[in-house]
Amino acid sequence: MAKANNKTVPTELSVEEYLNNIEDAQRKEDCRKIHDMMKEITGRKPKMWGKTIVGFGTYHYKYESGREGDMLMTGFSNRKQSITLYILGGLKKRAEQLERLGPHKTGKSCLYIKRLSDIDIYTL
Repeated sequence: MAKANNKTVPTELSVEEYLNNIEDAQRKEDCRKIHDMMKEITGRKPKMWGKTIVGFGTYHYKYESGREGDMLMTGFSNRKQSITLYILGGLKKRAEQLERLGPHKTGKSCLYIKRLSDIDIYTL
């Protein structure tokens, strides 16, 4: 059984310091709101994954190939172009909600938004 050597792993970096260092005031406020929402919804304490991802909870995965590892259940990151939200289980089965969300882009398990004021917060 091959243990994955993931690049993204939990660290001892400070979530508060990460949030405080977001330069754009609106982005900082949005990330704080997302932080508070995810903390309340998951009931988990946030932890930094790498230098730039705030994660909530972990799960263990194991592929048929034998590769296995641990990853964050959900989280977010302030990126240059957008705020990235990491959604466990992917986004395919959430197409109906995404139609109501407002302007966004998606990856396999990532949701990209510019700012919270652009989207329907209740759908999020």
